[in-house]
Amino acid sequence: MVSEKLIEFLNKAIAAELQVSIQYMWQHIQVTSLEGAVVEGIFRKIAIAEMKHAERLAERLDYLDGVPTTEPDPIFVGGSLVEMLKQDEQNEEEAINLYKQAIQQAAKEGDYTTRRLLEDILAEEEEHINTFGKLLVGITEPFTQPGISNVQ
Repeated sequence: MVSEKLIEFLNKAIAAELQVSIQYMWQHIQVTSLEGAVVEGIFRKIAIAEMKHAERLAERLDYLDGVPTTEPDPIFVGGSLVEMLKQDEQNEEEAINLYKQAIQQAAKEGDYTTRRLLEDILAEEEEHINTFGKLLVGITEPFTQPGISNVQ
């Protein structure tokens, strides 16, 4: 029998995944300029991955006789690309922390299938935060080649 605490963790994860899937999809549409052309495909790809996470979590919750939420967490859209990436990095960090707690709870309850699902999603979330971090550094600290000066 699954605990209410684990069901709550799964629903929090679904709400977060729904949030970022919508958020990243809108960001993919909103980005402009040269930097936007570079990242729009990345936003779209990660948005789709996040929607798949929500689906997998909802399927598991349904199997456990829980009722998956349909309400996303608050969605951040707009602002500059740097603001978007900072927000996205923060959302991924929050998701990582949530998944670590949920994994501990699933393990405590002996629900190894849910634990494995959460561990798989956690690994992908860590890839996402790494991607957003690299993009943020690349935009705020553009690449320069050593020994080449700017000719004016």
